[in-house]
Amino acid sequence: MMERIANKPCRLAVGLMSGTSVDGIDAALVELAGSGDRPKVELLAFKNTPYPEAIREKIFGLFQPKNATVDKLGYMNFLLGEYFAAAALAVIQEGGVRPGDVDFIASHGQTIWHAPVADTTDGYPIRCTVQIGEGAVIAERTGIPTVSDFRVADMAAGGQGAPLVPFTEYLLYRRDGETILLQNIGGIGNMTVLPAGAAPEAVYAFDTGPGNMIIDAVMTAATNGAERFDRDGAAAARGKVCETLLQTLSQDAYYTLPLPKTTGREHFGEQYTAKLLSYGRENGLSFDDLAATATELTAWSIADAYTRYVLPQYRAAELIAGGGGSYNPTLLAALARRLGVHGVHVRTQEDLGLSSDAKEAVAFALLGDRFLAGLPNVLPTVTGAKHAAVMGKLSLPSAR
Repeated sequence: MMERIANKPCRLAVGLMSGTSVDGIDAALVELAGSGDRPKVELLAFKNTPYPEAIREKIFGLFQPKNATVDKLGYMNFLLGEYFAAAALAVIQEGGVRPGDVDFIASHGQTIWHAPVADTTDGYPIRCTVQIGEGAVIAERTGIPTVSDFRVADMAAGGQGAPLVPFTEYLLYRRDGETILLQNIGGIGNMTVLPAGAAPEAVYAFDTGPGNMIIDAVMTAATNGAERFDRDGAAAARGKVCETLLQTLSQDAYYTLPLPKTTGREHFGEQYTAKLLSYGRENGLSFDDLAATATELTAWSIADAYTRYVLPQYRAAELIAGGGGSYNPTLLAALARRLGVHGVHVRTQEDLGLSSDAKEAVAFALLGDRFLAGLPNVLPTVTGAKHAAVMGKLSLPSAR
């Protein structure tokens, strides 16, 4: 099965992604051609399927270990398999093809827990991660071979299991004549550094800190859940940045940790947000002021990461922003202001004629393609692994 798909000159695939913001499932139908380190990828269709609010709340409940009992986690693993399968079939229909025309599905799943730092309590250096959305269910419902559970192979090899998208960014975005940065601004922000003419081992990437996560939490609190993000950055544009609060938030130890490093809701979730909201109540700040401060924090963290981890070695010409935050003009303006003093021009995926919404789903389709070819699909210099793993697990559909 794997060899048959890998040997096709042109493969049709669906990439599936659900991020830390739990907004919904991104599904990309892509055509893949070529092999090695110069693949050709064409986006044929993209569709986002939002989660029903009740399901989204249940997923958020699982982010707290005390709530993530084995019965609830197992149930949601299979339930999200159904949702991921439906999302795949929807984008296949959107692209005007039949499920039987699609060679494979590659699903990141929904991260519930990510613990990248080794725990040696029981004598072994244990790192762990949990992504749910059962691949066997996706394969069974769609009739399409499904690759899932990517991160664990890298962690077994001593890596942090993240970030994974930099591998695909190296394949698709690198340039011979200039250093560029790719910044995803999802719930968490992450940066990939592609030095000019870089070999794979020269590429590095890391999480910069909160992306939209804190901004989203402020808007959820401000509207009692009616709005979950700052649409067009309007609240932040109305508010005033509280420099004292910004300074306090920027003192978090994560920002100065050595590379490689990754983070998530475990660090910048409920407790971190509670500190910001509490400060606002005690000091008479409006929700707009808190949104402005949280937005400035994200811009600061990205610019600080550039000066701390990149500028000592490379001077970048351009930062290409993607993810939901790239649609926030207030955030982009703050980022352009902070990076402009270093001569870094800020652009978006759309400025390049690409889709920010589809970028990560496309990336997992490419990671799945490499898995089926039996080729490494991660950069160990990025994740800290001992060697490059072939990440993924294959679920085959029943004979029809």
